[in-house]
Amino acid sequence: MEKREALYAGKAKSVYTTDDPDRMVMVFRDDTSAFDGKKVEQLDRKGKVNNKFNAFIMQKLEAAGIPTHFEALLSDTESLVKRLDMMPIECVVRNVAAGSLCRRLGIEEGLDLIPPTFEMFLKNDALGDPMVNESHIATFGWAEPEHIETAKALTFKTNDVLKTLFDDAGLLLVDYKLEFGLYQGQVVLGDEFSPDGCRLWDKQTRTKMDKDRFRQGLGGVIEAYEEVGHRLGIDFD
Repeated sequence: MEKREALYAGKAKSVYTTDDPDRMVMVFRDDTSAFDGKKVEQLDRKGKVNNKFNAFIMQKLEAAGIPTHFEALLSDTESLVKRLDMMPIECVVRNVAAGSLCRRLGIEEGLDLIPPTFEMFLKNDALGDPMVNESHIATFGWAEPEHIETAKALTFKTNDVLKTLFDDAGLLLVDYKLEFGLYQGQVVLGDEFSPDGCRLWDKQTRTKMDKDRFRQGLGGVIEAYEEVGHRLGIDFD
């Protein structure tokens, strides 16, 4: 597989075309940002840790019957993925109250959410990724209703798989976001699943072990990511 031209560079990942039009190389960088790019740093080992973390999770989801774009690890920081026609929607499930939910609704952080909540946000940095609903998505043609329904079902199925996985490792899956696209007409999980895009707390102490450590200046960001990985059995060497 030959990596060719840079197709896209986001806040923490870059994507390259290959000699196969249906495959891309996703590169995880050490860049870390928060607050819509207002806080930016380079964190040593982050690209490697997130690449291997994501590969582990994607393979767990595939084994549970959730289609993903992940195909193979190519190097410490590179993965081979299917090329998807991405929907500009983030699907968010919250199992425990934290972050923007608390700010918007005045909910106390740490409240268990039964049942979990489901929200959707439009991927648009300039607008601050506003919350949207099925009506907005249909009216403005951001995705087909049946594709959104499938994405929602897959988001909740992911919750069932990963809540158990993290619980067995002594962790709470507080919340997470997923992004989906189409591959040969099928709704497929894209982007990544790493501590950058979810909240994970220690089950006993509720210590934050995710990107909130960066957002809130708690320090030990990559060390926390690695601790989560080690509990899951991920080898970062």
